[in-house]
Amino acid sequence: MSRIVVALGGNALGNTPNEQIKIVKETAKSMVDLVQNGDELIISHGNGPQVGMINNSFIEANKNNSKIPLMPFPECGAMSQAYIGFHLQNAILNELKRRNINKNVVTLITQVEVSVNDEAFKNPTKPIGSFYSESEAKKLSEESNLVFKEDSGRGWRRVIASPKPIRIIEQDIIKELIYSNCIVITIGGGGIPVIKTKDGFEGVAAVIDKDFASARLAEDVEADCLMILTAVEKVAINYGKNNEELLDELSIEQAKKYIQEGQFAPGSMLPKVEAAINFATSSSNRKSIIADLSNCKNALCGLSGTIVKIK
Repeated sequence: MSRIVVALGGNALGNTPNEQIKIVKETAKSMVDLVQNGDELIISHGNGPQVGMINNSFIEANKNNSKIPLMPFPECGAMSQAYIGFHLQNAILNELKRRNINKNVVTLITQVEVSVNDEAFKNPTKPIGSFYSESEAKKLSEESNLVFKEDSGRGWRRVIASPKPIRIIEQDIIKELIYSNCIVITIGGGGIPVIKTKDGFEGVAAVIDKDFASARLAEDVEADCLMILTAVEKVAINYGKNNEELLDELSIEQAKKYIQEGQFAPGSMLPKVEAAINFATSSSNRKSIIADLSNCKNALCGLSGTIVKIK
């Protein structure tokens, strides 16, 4: 039996609540495949489109009706954790029952400590919300003072600070739930970012990269494997070019070399590879896998995906 932290990417979720309900039914099948294999499962997930949708909805509502309050960004993150968690929890529980597997599923609203001095607050890079044309993005930026950047050739998106995770506040509770034989859905969207003040913890407007937070989580719960699920089958170098090469394995030395060469796109594959390195080097006999959601069971057996480990 292995303890696995699975970080679900955007392909595991939808862009609207109705779309998400349909998609997570397939996601649940892949997750329960791992449970049926006898493995302990802890699930994290992204929330970029969802938290942007929630935040933008309150901004637009406030414009039309000043009685509707603007919602602070940490609260938008909490809302996204809850509604994504509900859909995942519901779909996984239903799939467990279909297979006659007696196991509980729980979603935990999770806070993650970041540093107020993190350089990320000076340079927002994390894309959230919908895609816009360049002209639409410039217009929105002028109207709202929000920051927009081009996102990997797919269009323009709002960007927000993405500080590094320091500590998962609820880590002890997560461990207790694992020991109680629960599938735990936690640190949704990388967790709600909080900073330490003299009065305690306080939420800040930011989005923690879910892959870095998942690596931190995997270390804290002493997982055997960090599985980062995304929209591609394997990590590639020369991505999208005639000489594109898919990688079955990636040593730490190779990974660092490719990062220096700029092989992996920031905000896309780069944080996944960096997070995979962080976990794989945190202790001996640990490995990270980057794979496509539909092939996660095969990836765990070494038949798909890219394995990142110390050689």
